[in-house]
Amino acid sequence: MPLDQFSAMQAFRRVVDLGSFSAAASQAGVSHTVLSRQVKQLEQQLGTQLLTRTTRRLHLTEAGALFYRHCAQILDQMQAMALELSEHQQQPTGTLRLGVATAFGELELGRWLPDFVERHPQLHIELHCSDRFVDLLEEEIDVCLRVTDALPDSSLVARRLANSEVVLVAAPGYLERHGAPATPDDLASHALLGYSQLLHPQRLLLSGAAGEQRDILMPRRLSANSPMALRAAAIGALGIASFDRFIVHDALQDGRLVPVLESWALPPRSLYAVYPQSRYLAPKVRALLDYVQAYYSTPRW
Repeated sequence: MPLDQFSAMQAFRRVVDLGSFSAAASQAGVSHTVLSRQVKQLEQQLGTQLLTRTTRRLHLTEAGALFYRHCAQILDQMQAMALELSEHQQQPTGTLRLGVATAFGELELGRWLPDFVERHPQLHIELHCSDRFVDLLEEEIDVCLRVTDALPDSSLVARRLANSEVVLVAAPGYLERHGAPATPDDLASHALLGYSQLLHPQRLLLSGAAGEQRDILMPRRLSANSPMALRAAAIGALGIASFDRFIVHDALQDGRLVPVLESWALPPRSLYAVYPQSRYLAPKVRALLDYVQAYYSTPRW
């Protein structure tokens, strides 16, 4: 779009919004004559009259009303593009309020957050660790990282980052005393360590290699609202428990926990980045989203 035409469109919109050439000229810091000439040139280019002028006020013609709607949309898009490009060039600064679940905060952030902070020295991170679904808008959280099987309906944006495998585990000592279950039905005679925040803490939905499914209800020996407390109980040989693999990854590697019923799978969950819907993402939010998206594009667990 030629610069003079763009300027004429701005002038036309300003005149319509303010209702007079005088007010528009004063706001733009130009003379009434310059503004009037721009609108006349615009009418000549379009080959139609956009405004009718009386001694008291201005009126949009039918063509003028149609042009105004398109004009406003184009100018808003141009402004949005300029703002987005400007923000894209900015170095992320200020405070980034990041919400995470407690287990994710304890076990995962140390793997990548130091590198992210080192890349953005002007950014201050404020962590909010909680196992409840926080109200991002009310608590002014910029981004929340959540591992879940379902997100509540909301106006928030949810970007899926990675798959999270769920595994059934127990300590070797527990299995030595009580025996290792060979089939899902055997679980009924074992103690379950259940996460009390789940809708059905005692329920396990297992899928076999041939596609068969078993819905098992296990007796609970212990329940807790903290995955880290359940992890400690499992390592302490108190029973069988299901976890996202990232929670027990190191314990499986060093043998403190071992898989149970490996030929049966539990429904996987997903890691999401959740953030308020906005026409423009702040550079600090975009920087974090891009980083975690790239980091978790490689399977980590």
